[in-house]
Amino acid sequence: MAEEGDLTVVIADDHEIVRAGVRSMLERFGEASGRVVSVIGEAENGLEAIRQTKALKPHLLILDVAMPYARGIEVFTEIRRWAPDTRIAAMTGLTSAGLLKRLVDAGIDGVFLKGGPVEEFVGALPRLLDGEQVVAAQVAENLVGASDQESLTRRELQILSLIVAGQSNQEVADALNISANTVNNHRASIMRKLNVHSMAELMAYALREGLLDASRQL
Repeated sequence: MAEEGDLTVVIADDHEIVRAGVRSMLERFGEASGRVVSVIGEAENGLEAIRQTKALKPHLLILDVAMPYARGIEVFTEIRRWAPDTRIAAMTGLTSAGLLKRLVDAGIDGVFLKGGPVEEFVGALPRLLDGEQVVAAQVAENLVGASDQESLTRRELQILSLIVAGQSNQEVADALNISANTVNNHRASIMRKLNVHSMAELMAYALREGLLDASRQL
């Protein structure tokens, strides 16, 4: 059990070197704030992030939004159910305005770029832990340039994720308990909204928006 004033943290990222870097940033925060920071768990995929956060209920989860098995907003939604008091700082190497807007609009407590300044992240933690939603400066800049392109519905994003994971129309239909014809209609709507005309273009969009694990495509 953490003492009053201690900060318990779970770090979720599928790269060990990134987790080590986050630990270093947390050490700097502890030194600057006088708080004892305890990393009580590490996860290398989305499902493990949910499991650990549900079990450990840390004060803070630092979450990579593009991990295997369950991705950023999916993990965030589940954690809000099981550990509503845990603050969540999302970190991403993806700079797509569409992805960043979805993270901010979902209500994630902090949104940061992995390429951003260490001082910005460390300096933002007190505000984030006090209940403020913190958006890194470069994230905010990218959002200013966000496209006015018609956005996909929640169902369309769900179907798109399954399609780019390699599932057929029938497999998507079975997974969502809808008809294959409905899936086909959604696929046509998705491609129209995104102005893409082939699976290759659709895959490129999904990769850019963080809906696809790049390592599985190389």
